[in-house]
Amino acid sequence: MDQKHPPSSSSAPAAQTAKTDQTPVQSEDERAAAVRLSQHKVAIPSTVGGYEVLKSLGEGSFGSVWLAREMKTGRQVAIKFFTNRRGLDWSLLTREVEKLAVLDASRDVVRLLDVGVDHDPPYFVMEYLPHRSVAHQLDGSTLTIEQSIAITRAVSRALVHAHSAGILHCDIKPANVLLDHGDEARLGDFGQSRLTTDHGSALGTFYYMAPEQAAKNAVPDVRWDVYAVGALLYHMLTGNPPYRTEETDEQLNSAGSLDERLQRYRDIIESSPFPHEHHLVPRIDGALTGLIDRCLARDPTQRLQNPQVILDLLEKRDLNRARRPLIWLGILGPLLFLAALFWIGKDVIEESVKKGEEHLSERALASDLATARLLAASVQQELEERQAELERLARRLASQPGDTSFDARVYGLRSDVIEILDKWRSDTDQRLRKQQRTIDESFFLTDQNGIQLYRSPWKDSIGQAFSYRDYFHGQGRELSPNDLPKDVAPRTQPGISMPFRSSNTGQYMVAIATPVWNVEQTEVIGVLGRSLLISELLSQWENRINGKEKSLQEKDRLLSLVDLREEPPLVLDHHWIQSQNHAEKTDARMKETLHLTQSEETELRRALRAGGKMPAYEDPMSDQSPEYAGVWLAAGAKASFIDWVAIVQERRDAAVQPMQDLLWIFVRYGLLLLVVCAALLFLLWCLVRRIIAI
Repeated sequence: MDQKHPPSSSSAPAAQTAKTDQTPVQSEDERAAAVRLSQHKVAIPSTVGGYEVLKSLGEGSFGSVWLAREMKTGRQVAIKFFTNRRGLDWSLLTREVEKLAVLDASRDVVRLLDVGVDHDPPYFVMEYLPHRSVAHQLDGSTLTIEQSIAITRAVSRALVHAHSAGILHCDIKPANVLLDHGDEARLGDFGQSRLTTDHGSALGTFYYMAPEQAAKNAVPDVRWDVYAVGALLYHMLTGNPPYRTEETDEQLNSAGSLDERLQRYRDIIESSPFPHEHHLVPRIDGALTGLIDRCLARDPTQRLQNPQVILDLLEKRDLNRARRPLIWLGILGPLLFLAALFWIGKDVIEESVKKGEEHLSERALASDLATARLLAASVQQELEERQAELERLARRLASQPGDTSFDARVYGLRSDVIEILDKWRSDTDQRLRKQQRTIDESFFLTDQNGIQLYRSPWKDSIGQAFSYRDYFHGQGRELSPNDLPKDVAPRTQPGISMPFRSSNTGQYMVAIATPVWNVEQTEVIGVLGRSLLISELLSQWENRINGKEKSLQEKDRLLSLVDLREEPPLVLDHHWIQSQNHAEKTDARMKETLHLTQSEETELRRALRAGGKMPAYEDPMSDQSPEYAGVWLAAGAKASFIDWVAIVQERRDAAVQPMQDLLWIFVRYGLLLLVVCAALLFLLWCLVRRIIAI
């Protein structure tokens, strides 16, 4: 059972009479007397002028508390009758009346309405507060943070008013804080209060009493009430006052004298861990826990100095909490703005880069298409010019006086014809070199049976039969030299042969051939031809198109030729083929014919029908070497008279690289902007926090 201290000269003026808080000053005899008083039937006191006594609200050591009604106004009041006068200090009663009169102006103190000191028995008339005390509200439960702060504010305001009048309460606890009709807290029971000029001790209640207050020779201090306010707030939030446990209760109850109990109380506070349960309260903030910690400081010099500081800190907390949405809005607003800007900027940049890449790709395709058309027209013109030159030479040979037969089985090649052919080759090579054009790989003449009569440069192939070659018979195919038909006749029309591998170099070649007629133009007496390495034919245009910076261009922009006369189409020339032909070892040269796959042929023919652009071209040599893998931009144009297709291709990544560079510029500066904005927001946040803390 909780212990009570003897009441002061006046008691609590309201309905609160049963106090459960421990106090250090009641003896065993006093407790027995209190039990006896509580057991006998309470008699209604004599009539008080102007008041109608209604019922008993409770009884204490020095009297009883009754509910009454004021006759004039009809309002209910609480009257405390001091029926037990033995031990009553009338001077203390008079001083309490004086203190309550001084505090009458405070709305946060239970008001004194009337006094009957000369009445028998003496009485106080106080406000009647029907909602009992905070102690009843805390019976086995806690209060919300908002309720606890509201009560703490009211108690602190009452203390500020009391301290300004020179009055120290010295016994703040839940039982002494009453709730009015609006559940607003009112501070009551100033029975233990002291004037600031007093030097006599005032013992409060265990667990609410400051450690330095627990001494008979203690001088009253404003910070005693500060400690008690912190203990009250702690109790309301956690359900127990600080330092109170079953073990500490047992230690206090087992003590003998009052001095021993007070010493044990001081030892408990000094030796126990600092209270921390309020830090575990859900949704509690650091400002409130810090306030409680500073109120409960063991060292008075480290404690908050007065109740006004408590009110200021609570006001500051409210202000900060009111500012918090604005602060977060001030922080989150720019962050949300940056996020929206980043999101919009990201989409805009991505869309812009995408559109830019599309424009660059389209421009690259247009450039490649123009280059492919120029290449196809140039190749066609080159072959047509060389063919026209051969035709003129053939007519000249046919018009030479003398025997016009080139039959190697009957006649040898005349010296004048050899002289004409040598001079023509020499003059032609000199002219082509001067024009920076491709030199003929070979220049040759066969008789009407395909026997080679002349070749420049000279090779041991003279005298061999080449009637199986397409340049001889013009059938559009190479015949088997081991199974040659007997009716193979020389071509009758000039033209471009099907590609073939040179028997001397092993490289792809094409021959421009024209028949040589007799003077009467009735019989073909031979075939005159000139051969070209296809790679050399293409390289002269590749050098002109790509320029001198071939280290990059050779990998990023390529030219190739495809012969659509073959089934499937044959790749005549390509960068990979050239690299194989230029290998140091002859066995590293390309030994197999390279054709387009069916899908590649379909894509190429479809592109040619649609204008020649191929925005997602797959290089046919990607299977041969991984360096040709990936997406290419390509365009093709056909040299119609021989059905060759010139293809110009470039890596899409290289074509759109400017937009990728621009994208990385955007990314770098965007990240820099985010870092700068984040730093500015952090500095702004620190500045705001510092301003708030002032």
